[in-house]
Amino acid sequence: MELKYQPFELQLKHAFTIAKFSRTSTPVMLVQIKHEGFTGYGEASMVPYMGESHQTATDFLNQVDISRINYPIDFDAVIGYLDSIAPGNPAIKAAIDIALHDLDGKIKQQPCWQLLGSNPALMPVTSFTIGIDTPEMIIKKVKEAEGFKVIKVKLGRDTDKELISTIRSVTDVPLYVDANQGWTDLQQSLDMTYWLQEQGVQLIEQPMLKTDPDSNAWLTERCPIPIIGDESVQRFEDVERAKGVYTGINIKLMKSAGVYEATRMIKRARELDLKIMIGCMTETSCAALAGLALAPQADWVDLDGPFLVSNNPYQMPDFADGRYILNNDPGLGIRL
Repeated sequence: MELKYQPFELQLKHAFTIAKFSRTSTPVMLVQIKHEGFTGYGEASMVPYMGESHQTATDFLNQVDISRINYPIDFDAVIGYLDSIAPGNPAIKAAIDIALHDLDGKIKQQPCWQLLGSNPALMPVTSFTIGIDTPEMIIKKVKEAEGFKVIKVKLGRDTDKELISTIRSVTDVPLYVDANQGWTDLQQSLDMTYWLQEQGVQLIEQPMLKTDPDSNAWLTERCPIPIIGDESVQRFEDVERAKGVYTGINIKLMKSAGVYEATRMIKRARELDLKIMIGCMTETSCAALAGLALAPQADWVDLDGPFLVSNNPYQMPDFADGRYILNNDPGLGIRL
């Protein structure tokens, strides 16, 4: 096998603001793995809070001995090997895992969603994310979300109610909200959940600090709508800890180190009676398609990354009536 990679800066259409920071671009590493005339494509999207960068990704890739990965691919052995190189670094590990899944599908001449046991007919609608902004920009972003059946709203500041009310002045579509650990007062948070339910909000992601399971569990027990763990649920071992704290978990390939571990997380979450969201960072169509291969196995989907960027190097995945449409191309279905 042969490993190649290219640093890339993914530009956002609008400044993306959440409870604790704002950005206009995301560093990405585009990865290719070649084997016997086939090329698998992968991607690492390295958002600031995860601590990865072009430099850390390059340093990690320079330690990867691709000759240790043979075909047929033992994905369990692959993640074990990547974890042995260095702890953390889940996004660049995901890039290798995604490229290997794409490669495997192309060699087998089967789409990845089929190899992973997904049913395209069960694809949930995906949400369109709106970051914290001025009322004027919020209205503009809502108009850009035409065609989506759900809008996801970033909260976590003292303008939360104003933001929701602004959206409700122009649309009545269902809402998801993500507080990104921005809530601190338990009673105020609980009161807020009841108000949000009245506004048509269907779930809330990571309301309290990820390091405070007791507060998150207290809120989940009393909240009238599902509470989803996001920043607190990174890899497989975190799924067990989510039981009793959250209603469900948000699985992102950039946190889970790729598709293989995400499949294990889905299975364990179902065993624990936890709901599942498949989410994303700011991503190109490559990583989005990897998430989409698993999306029909989830309760909720938030894979809007390609819609939020202005320089996606790949074609947009097929999309209609608020849902992505899985194609039958071998591998992930990436189209250059």
